[in-house]
Amino acid sequence: MLPYKSLIQIDRQSSITLYIQVCNTFISLITSGTLKPSDVLPSSRVLSELIGINRNTVKLAYEELISQGWAESVDRKGVFVLSKLPIITKIKLPETHKNQSQEGFIWTNSFEKEFALSAKIIHKDPIVIDDGFPDVRLAPIDQLMREYRSLSRKFYGKNFLKYGSTMGSENLRIAICNYLSNTRGLLVSPENIIITKGSQMGIYLASQLILNPNDTIAVGISSFTTADDTFKYRGANLERIPVDDNGMDVDFLQEVLQHKKIKAVYIIPHHHCPTGVTMSMERRLKLLNLAKEYRFAIIEDDYDFDFHYDNKPYLPLASIDHNQNVIYIGSISKTFAPALRIGFMVGPPAFIEATASLRKMIDRQGDTLLEEAFAVMFENGEMERHFRKSLKIYKQRRNHFCELLSADFKNEIEFRIPEGGLAVWANFNESINLIKMSDEAAKKGLSISNGNFYKNDTFSPNAVRMGFASLTENETEKAFTILKSIF
Repeated sequence: MLPYKSLIQIDRQSSITLYIQVCNTFISLITSGTLKPSDVLPSSRVLSELIGINRNTVKLAYEELISQGWAESVDRKGVFVLSKLPIITKIKLPETHKNQSQEGFIWTNSFEKEFALSAKIIHKDPIVIDDGFPDVRLAPIDQLMREYRSLSRKFYGKNFLKYGSTMGSENLRIAICNYLSNTRGLLVSPENIIITKGSQMGIYLASQLILNPNDTIAVGISSFTTADDTFKYRGANLERIPVDDNGMDVDFLQEVLQHKKIKAVYIIPHHHCPTGVTMSMERRLKLLNLAKEYRFAIIEDDYDFDFHYDNKPYLPLASIDHNQNVIYIGSISKTFAPALRIGFMVGPPAFIEATASLRKMIDRQGDTLLEEAFAVMFENGEMERHFRKSLKIYKQRRNHFCELLSADFKNEIEFRIPEGGLAVWANFNESINLIKMSDEAAKKGLSISNGNFYKNDTFSPNAVRMGFASLTENETEKAFTILKSIF
């Protein structure tokens, strides 16, 4: 038996519950190669005595491991590491120097092509069923503006009005390091992070550095259209990979890799856009192994990790990547307010420095004062309180939204209740013309997508994303009344 007494360190002062601490430690032991597939875990009684916690807490930790796909329970035998998991070799200590590693993915530090921005549609209708955006009315804007004004009045705050680091506010990068560690188990330093104006800037910067014209990037058959367009603008070829209920089909990707060079894989493992499915842990680990073997980059778009309503969300690929093959992109805009353009990208220090050089050519720096204000909001706990409050409200709205969908549109719309995210992927009856539906709804004061945004050369569903988060229960009822009148 492994020395679990020393391996599992419990912090009773932490805001993370004890069973999650135990669960996360086991995940680290598995992803580091210390625990192998089919290895038996100690009984709940033995482990509780070893580490000094309640036996029921250990049982909860094991249940969480099983629910996340890391372990399995065998009757009368005990709990084992999931036998289907790929075998992982023990990790080496990470390199501390900033030069490009000989083992990681290959990227090119050259950028020439301009990025063409597409115009955004501004909704002016009284009621909007959007793509899945947060409710800006819930955001603590007053507190943010209070911190913004307070910083601008302080004598040292005037320095934030000068040119600053292209990588973004150091205080915000430190705050995000702590935030990623506490919520995702992702241990990084400020030199691993660049602050961006939302996740889209991160996707663009990463594509410019990783891809050259005529390189191939693997994306889902269903995928985030704006990201696909970004890769095309770079001159890359898109290799479409099937997506099912367990996320991107990594076995299919493996077959492609045997006869085609793939430079990168773009993936949304949590709440895949547009379908909302979540990638299984087995596929995540296999994708990481393939990235190591074939030396391609993984661009992980994790735009709304914070909104998961049922089980604890799976750890991002970046949290269990030991070969520096993952570029991790996140957004505060998607969880706070879309117009406040704050996002971040995490990667190896040399890659982040090159990203800053590119960003400097197109956007010298972000709003340092706003970034500093957000840093204060993270440090004083206001962001955490906002996420907790929003999560509770969005879960209630999701439940109400889905109940009405089931009751009022059972013959018109098929859907699954999403485990997380801010939208429902709604498949409409083939007899319904979505373009006409959208046009008729607009005439009656309701804005809803006509579905064209989600289509591409291989994917053409009669479906739309129906965002529930930005609508109160009363607004949802009004929207559905209009939609029902059209049908």
